[in-house]
Amino acid sequence: MSGGGTSKRHSALQDRLGHRFGDPDLLTQAFKHASGQADRLNSNERLEFLGDRVLGLAVSALLYERFPEESEGELGYRFTALVRKDTLAAVARDLDLASCLALSPGEKAGGGRDNPSILADACEAVIGALFLDAGYDVAAGFVKRMWAPLADAHTGPLKDAKTRLQERCQKDALPLPVYAVTDQTGPDHAPTFTVTVQVAGRADQTGTGNAKQEAEQAAATAMLDNWGTE
Repeated sequence: MSGGGTSKRHSALQDRLGHRFGDPDLLTQAFKHASGQADRLNSNERLEFLGDRVLGLAVSALLYERFPEESEGELGYRFTALVRKDTLAAVARDLDLASCLALSPGEKAGGGRDNPSILADACEAVIGALFLDAGYDVAAGFVKRMWAPLADAHTGPLKDAKTRLQERCQKDALPLPVYAVTDQTGPDHAPTFTVTVQVAGRADQTGTGNAKQEAEQAAATAMLDNWGTE
């Protein structure tokens, strides 16, 4: 990617973010995936760590204000849905963060620009960069603008799949589900896990994801879907 091309992409992205960076290097840093860096400290991972915390606080405040009649537990389920990898990746796609990613040749060839985990991490890193460049109010304002419509549009089950499966087992007086990682593929920085869930008296179901928890949720969803068809 040429320097001029990068500059144009970053300029267009700042328009979409609604913020012009005083320190453009922060935005550049937010897109340095570990696969393309000799030293992981030069990647976007530290910004991702920071952005995750800023996102969590901003989304918590958003939900607290937007749903005054809901309990802590209900807000918690909404929070989990809004900060999960798939939601972050969707926001990243809306902002076209993929066009700015700095990836290794191998990661590019492997479809890294479409990888939900990489997109989600970049989204968190951008939030971290906004926080460092302009402070919490600007970063939280960005989060509110992008996440408020998602909060209002969320009409699916508030409880995650693992919670719903556990409650279904308890309702039917069955032992709790047992999860096990049955396969792991891909490089260390971008693994894919396969998890199998077992419930007494029912066929095992599997799920995949770029994190163990994601794969467990996918397996639980498959079990619940299968439960409804038996």
